[in-house]
Parts: sequence; C-alpha cells; structure tokens
Amino acid sequence: MAKKITKWEPDNFELEMTTHWSFPKRGDWATHDAKWRGNWSPYIPRNIILRYSKEGDVVLDQFAGGGTTLVEAKLLNRDIIGVDVNDVALDRCKEKVNFEHEGANGKVYIRKGDARNLDFLSDESIDLICTHPPYADIIKYSDGIDGDLSQLKVKDFLEEMKKVAAESYRVLKKDKFCAILMGDTRQKGCMIPMSFDVMKIFQDAGFTLKELIIKEQHNCKATGYWKTNSVKYNFLLIAHEYLFVFRKIYTKPRSLSPSKSILRPE
Repeated sequence: MAKKITKWEPDNFELEMTTHWSFPKRGDWATHDAKWRGNWSPYIPRNIILRYSKEGDVVLDQFAGGGTTLVEAKLLNRDIIGVDVNDVALDRCKEKVNFEHEGANGKVYIRKGDARNLDFLSDESIDLICTHPPYADIIKYSDGIDGDLSQLKVKDFLEEMKKVAAESYRVLKKDKFCAILMGDTRQKGCMIPMSFDVMKIFQDAGFTLKELIIKEQHNCKATGYWKTNSVKYNFLLIAHEYLFVFRKIYTKPRSLSPSKSILRPE
C-alpha cells in the first residue's frame, strides 16, 4: 500500500548559494529516513536537481543505495533511473518511492545493474547524473556481491571508478551536469585524499569541473573511543565531504571562413 505523505517538502527551503553546505537536520519529509547507513541528506539531491535540471528531465543515480535521490526526483517531477547491484538496496528503493502525492509526478525506473557498465542506456540520453558512490570499503554494503565497489580497497576502487566515469560521460547529454559526493579516509594515521583522486578521474574522462562544494558532516560517530584515539594518536576526525559538480562541455566545431575549404586542392 502506498504511503500517505503528511509532509512532502522541507520547511522554508532555499537553494544553497555558496560552496559550503551544512545540514544539521538531515531532512525527514516524504519517505526519507536515516536507516540506510551512509545515505546522503535529501537536501543535497534537492539542491542539485533544482539547480541543474528542469521538470521532465531524465536523472540517473547509478548508486541508488537507500533511494534518497529517487524520492527527490519523483517529488520534483523529474523522471529518474535508479541503478544498484544490491538487491537489498533495490528493494528499499522500491519501498521508498511507493507513494502518491499531488504534484509528485516523476516516473521512477529501478534496475539492477553495474555503474561501470550501463549498456542498457543510449549515448547522451541522460539530462543529469546525481549520485553518491561508496567510499571504497569504508562502509561495506554487502557480503561480497559481484560488482559491489564497497568491497574494494582504495587503490582498486579508484581503478574501477575510471570505468564509472567513462560510462557517466558516455550517457550524459552534452552541456549537462554530473554531481558526485565523495569523502576521504585515513590509512596509518595519514589522510588519503580519495575524493580528489575521483575528481581527477572524472576530469580525465572528459568532464569539466563546474563547482567544488565542501559538505559538512553531521552526526559523525565521534564516540569516546574515537575522541580518545584522536588525542592519543594525534589525528583529526574527518568531518567533511566534497560534492563535485562536473559538466560535459560541448565544443562547437570550428567554422571555416568562406575563403577556406576542408577539401584538398586538386
């Protein structure tokens, strides 16, 4: 049975206007909740979808996870394709978008698939990519599902993200946007700037960096254990993520003046 929504949009919502985003209250409208570990605040996809797409556009989230982006797209009258390798995630997505509300007319298509191979999508068929990949194996979302990038160590994860970037570039329309949230990690007490590595991977795939947004993390598990170790081993707790907004720039072919020709002289 479809869930009846009593609150279907955030109170006093305004688009973010700076490159520092902070949402102390993650958002609880529509079917949103924080039960899927690591899912992003719905304020993030809401901002991205409203700023970088229009009603009727087709959005892609190839790491659908807890379904947050799918819910926002439906509420904002964008059609969306949600892809994930994890059946548990797909079942949750179906549950989360199972609602009806006047004005929430976006169509949701949920499909099991691998972000590295979106062969069911045509070239340049997507108006906006809005997605939140796993941060390597910081949070493992399965017990070893084939294609689950959350099973991979940082080096292997980054290698596979090259395929994700290439497919993202292929399916996105020219002059459209691709937004990805990424975080960093630590190894042996030192920072591993995984997010910047992913940024470079997407640039190497052909994307241009439109915006670099610092997203402040709230509700981090700064337990006594981590606080104690932070002081004991002299490291800071990570409380940031980076939201990269890329653009697939369309370069018009150089026009020739009337006096020139691309044909070779006889």
